[in-house]
Amino acid sequence: MVTTIQLNENVKMALDGMKESSRETYEDVIVKMMEKIDEEKRKRKELLIEGYKEMAEENLKIEKEFEAIEEDFDWEWK
Repeated sequence: MVTTIQLNENVKMALDGMKESSRETYEDVIVKMMEKIDEEKRKRKELLIEGYKEMAEENLKIEKEFEAIEEDFDWEWK
């Protein structure tokens, strides 16, 4: 089903500027923008996962360091 939408002139001009050729439709431009947004979301998610993994590794190192010295101290928690 094809739908008609209304655009302000400035939005139409911006979409015109994004066209790679005169034959490209506004739908093509919008779909490309949506694909780029999805790709950026995927990249951001991958970066977050990578960052969390690095943080977890650092936390494990710190935990092992504490375990190594734990026997040397008589810890008393209040």
